[in-house]
Amino acid sequence: MDTATPTAPGLRHAFTIRAQIGAIGAGGTGPLGVRQHIPITGGEVSGPALQGRILPGGSDWALVRADGASFIDARYTVEAQDGTLIYVQSRGLRVSSPEVLARMRAGQPVDPSEVYFRGAPSFEAPEGPHGWLNRRLFVATVAREPDGVCLQVFEVE
Repeated sequence: MDTATPTAPGLRHAFTIRAQIGAIGAGGTGPLGVRQHIPITGGEVSGPALQGRILPGGSDWALVRADGASFIDARYTVEAQDGTLIYVQSRGLRVSSPEVLARMRAGQPVDPSEVYFRGAPSFEAPEGPHGWLNRRLFVATVAREPDGVCLQVFEVE
């Protein structure tokens, strides 16, 4: 029997998400770490494969572990340029030194090269022009901005 060797995947830039966030609230300490509640208040999506805006009302329920690493679990809605509503769940991991984390929490600018910040967004869209989002995997590089976060979203080919 012949065996097939899978090829390495490629990445294609699909779009950029710029999400605006509100004040970070503490959700309390649990057995896994400190839960944060971060409201998603708006934003925009732009790029070759999708354009639209982020509707207010989403949230990120980040979990900050004892070692300072944060697990991201954001859920929000994108309204595509044609009015289609697309549900987004973006999970990720942010890791930095304690010094960089302190600067970020103080609202100071931090070079993205000082932080490992990656995500894996998934999408639920109705069939039609955006239905292809349901049938692809995506990864993202993420950077903190003064009033939110920027995700460069790549389709895994």
